[in-house]
Order: sequence, then structure tokens, then C-alpha cells
Amino acid sequence: MGYNISYIQQLIDYIKARVTQHQDGSVKYVFKNEFFMDLVISICKRSNEMITDQHRLFRDASDPVIYVEKKREEYYSIFQKYCHGATPAAILGEIICQKLKEPIEQSVYKKTARDLTDEMRSNCPSLNANRSNLEKHILKTLAEEEDFNKYMNYIHKPRGHFKSFIRDEVSRYITDRFSFSVLPKMTAKIKLLQQKIMEAAHESTEHVEENRGDVGLWLKSFTQTLSDELIFSEKDLSGVKHDDVDDFNLLEDVIKKELPDIMTDISSRFNTETFPVKLDSKLRPDEILIDHFCQCCWVQCPFCGAICTNSMEDHHGDHSAPFHRVWGINGTYYSSTQNLCPNICTNVVASHQDFNTPHGRFKYRDYRTAGGDYAGWSISPDLSELNYWKWFVCRFQKDLEKHYSKTFEGSDSDHRYNHQILQMRVKDKIQFLIHDLNYKTTYF
Repeated sequence: MGYNISYIQQLIDYIKARVTQHQDGSVKYVFKNEFFMDLVISICKRSNEMITDQHRLFRDASDPVIYVEKKREEYYSIFQKYCHGATPAAILGEIICQKLKEPIEQSVYKKTARDLTDEMRSNCPSLNANRSNLEKHILKTLAEEEDFNKYMNYIHKPRGHFKSFIRDEVSRYITDRFSFSVLPKMTAKIKLLQQKIMEAAHESTEHVEENRGDVGLWLKSFTQTLSDELIFSEKDLSGVKHDDVDDFNLLEDVIKKELPDIMTDISSRFNTETFPVKLDSKLRPDEILIDHFCQCCWVQCPFCGAICTNSMEDHHGDHSAPFHRVWGINGTYYSSTQNLCPNICTNVVASHQDFNTPHGRFKYRDYRTAGGDYAGWSISPDLSELNYWKWFVCRFQKDLEKHYSKTFEGSDSDHRYNHQILQMRVKDKIQFLIHDLNYKTTYF
């Protein structure tokens, strides 16, 4: 229906009704007004891109000013031919070519996007395997950039960070390879479509002549022949007068003559700026890849917050993750202190230490007996330490302490060790950290 400011109030009323419905259930807490406001803002921010895209599509299809502006050249060209006494067949051929512009463009972008998605899943290092491999590349990029805010986004909003990373990877891949990979694909598809349209026109002419049919039969044959290639039907020519067309050879000749210019015009607009804009919102390579990588389990480790990397299709057992973290980076601290915890899950589950839960104290090595979230995780004891997160704590110690208003007192030895990593050249440091991640990925 397009956008109207009154819909915001409808959205708020809907959210409020759902919150009230939940509140009336068997819960032992009460939502504050601040929670409701934050929830509304969060939902609106999350839905903004989708709503904006839908409104743009609606406006482009329904606004008469935009529609007429897009059709101006088409109508003027047809008007000129009428003024110069063109035959009905010539005018219909011109109209068909103009009407084919948008379906041709849509087909080229759709098929190119699909081919690019397959290509990236084969050739792009970060996108050519499973989510564990993707996460390794995310951690590599974070280490290269050394941006604390991005790390916090990854730690506390993992799904959003994964989506953002995939979009950036796709955008970079398309931009870097546009001239020698993307553009040749689009050019080849344009040439193939031109050939198939000309063949369809010729076959339709032969079909009408053999069956002594009329222009209606020609159009039916023409659109059906192209149905596997283009979203184009006889309905697209509704309102166009063509009953007096009887020269089908001329109709075919006009299409063959006008089509190359149409294809050249479409091809002239192929560039890195228009490519992402022209893609269908549901068939974009980044959205397809996001759907592929993000249709997984997002349950987080109850100790460190690491994400379970099992896919939903074959995830029938325990949660597991290859990259468990230092607990303190998630804000975990020792009870009754201001000290962030330097432990790593894979170390403590091999120890005799214990931890508190609302249901009592349990040994870390018997963490499953604590029930709840603990019972569903498989954390293998591993005394080898993941240097990546030790380096992170060392590199961003002051930022973490400021962020959580806590300290990392008591883990100086780890920090001194990792200061050696900090002194490495950037290239050597990244190789050292990624070697560690590669080992964990293989081990996992």
C-alpha cells in the first residue's frame, strides 16, 4: 500500500498488544516503559531497510509522475513514427522492443546474481565453506582492523555482524572483479537473450504463416517461446492497438533492427554503482549467502558467549563451537569482585574448580549436571590455549575495563606473554593468530 506515517502508530499498537499478551501470561516480571520504547526502536531499526525497499518498489510502480518520466522516450519515439506514417507492424515492433527493455534487464541481473553467488561460494575464501570458516575470516579481519567497537558488535550482536561482514565481502568481490568477471557475464547474457528473442520472432512468424493466424497468435507464440527467459506476456501489451497488423515479416524485421540498439542502451548502464541498485531485493548474492550462512544455530555458550556453529539441518545433538573465548571479554567477572574473568571454557572444563548457579555449585568438569543451558553444550577439555583471545585481551585491556567498568587484575603473566605478539609486524601477527585459528578449526 505504500508508506503512510499513520502506519507507525499501527506498528506501535501491534507491538504493544503482543507485549501485553505476553505480560498476561505466566511470567513473574513486569516490563518497564523504557523496555517497550527500546523494543519499538529496535524493531523499527531492524525493519527499516526492508520497509524502505518495499516502499521504493511500490513508488516506482505506482507513482504516475515516475511512471510517465520513465515512459517519456518510449512514447515520444512511437509518436514520431506515427507522424512519419509508419505502418502498424512497424509501430508494434517498436512497442514490443520498448516493452522488452525492463524484462531483459531484470533477466540479466537475476541470472548474473545467481552465477555470482555460485562463483563466490567457490572462489571467495571467506564464503566457500561452512560457518566456522566464515567466522575464522571474520576474526582475521577484526584483528587486521583492530577496531574495538567492531569487536564489541561481533561479541554482543553476532548475527548482525555476520550479515554485515557478508554484505561487505560480496560488495568488495563485485567491485574488485566487476570489469573482468561481472561485466563479461552480463554482456554474454545480453547477447544470448538478443539471439533468443530474434529466434522467437522468426519462429512466431513461421508459426502464423503455417497456421494462417493473426497477430494475436503471433504474440502468443512469441511470448510463450520466451517464457523461460523473460517475465513478459501478452498482458504487457494490453492497451496497445494491434488488430490491423498483418505484415508479420515486417514485424519480425523491425524487432531484429531495433533490438541491437535496445541491448546497447541496456549494456551502457552496466557499472559498479547501478549493479547493486538494480538487483532484486530477494535474489541479491549477499541476501542469498546471508540466508545460507545464517540459517544456523545461534545459541551462545553459557560461559563465554561463543556461538554454536551447527547448521539447523543436521543439528540434532549438542551445541558446539570451535572458538571459545576469554570470559572477561563478554563482561563475565568474579562474584563479589570487580575483576573480569580471564578463564577460557576449554581450560576450566578440564579442571577441578567449581562454579555457582541459582541451583547450587557444580564442578566445571561436570558442567552438564548444572542443567539448563549447560546441559546442551559439548565443550571438549583442551589445555592448549587460543592465543587469539589472549592477544585481544592484551590489546584492548583498557578498552574492555572502561567498557565494563571492571579490571583484569591477576592475569599479568598472560598479558606479558601477549605483549610479544603486539610487538610483531602486522603481517607476522596476523599469520600467528590465524595459524592458531586454523589449528582450532581443523581440530574442531
